[in-house]
Amino acid sequence: MVSESIAELLALLLYAGLAVVLTVLGALAELASLETITSGQSFFGLWEVALGALLLYAAYNVVTELVLPELRGEREPDD
Repeated sequence: MVSESIAELLALLLYAGLAVVLTVLGALAELASLETITSGQSFFGLWEVALGALLLYAAYNVVTELVLPELRGEREPDD
């Protein structure tokens, strides 16, 4: 019983850490895209915008689908 609780807590911490990493990488990609677009390289800048948006969306999905339901106790335990 205790080992299951520790495993669930570690999984939750892993997902929360993943969300933080994805958010930071997405924000950095968006900032880099701003610099790239303002320097005149529009194609590469738009690619960075798309990559940053994808990373931020992935972070949002990890938080809303995995982390928050677990914290609220809404997720069903795996059998």
